[in-house]
Amino acid sequence: MQTRVERYLAHLDRLSGGREPKFTPFRSTRPGMRGVTAIVYRDLPEPGITTGLTYGLSLSGDPSWTRSTPELCISVHSTDDAWGWAIAYLAERLRGGDCHFAYGDTIGFGERVSKESDMDAFVLSAPLGLAREDFAGIDVGDGLPVDITGCYPIHSSERRFIQDNGVEAFWNLDWDPYDVTRAAVVA
Repeated sequence: MQTRVERYLAHLDRLSGGREPKFTPFRSTRPGMRGVTAIVYRDLPEPGITTGLTYGLSLSGDPSWTRSTPELCISVHSTDDAWGWAIAYLAERLRGGDCHFAYGDTIGFGERVSKESDMDAFVLSAPLGLAREDFAGIDVGDGLPVDITGCYPIHSSERRFIQDNGVEAFWNLDWDPYDVTRAAVVA
């Protein structure tokens, strides 16, 4: 019988076509909680795109998670693993009630995520490019199923816009969610 992590990784193997990711663990800063691991794929789903996911956030037991538990995902036009590491770092630091990781949430990183970009924040939503059955209700064998939550890099000005106007207003603007070198779409 597969363990919880083996079931999750088997799901990722199916989505990635068996591609081998790079695993980077982030040690827990919270007593009694396990660490979070960044799982980074290069050139997935296509050449030039780096996709990072987390494992460990869903183990933190936030009381607001009543139907499913989240793990995070980011896909960007970049070869810098820092994007995948950033979401794992945030998952480790903000779990346990500091952030619920719900669609529409924005998260400030506090500094540039990567040398190639001025972006320093994220907005959470459904992952683009995946069918609902590929990101929602992933059976990991125990407890609640896992839902993969998309993380989209944004600028601080865009984060303020979302907080003032809502995430739907931001999604309706003309911007590329994969482009980490784009200019801010709102000042």
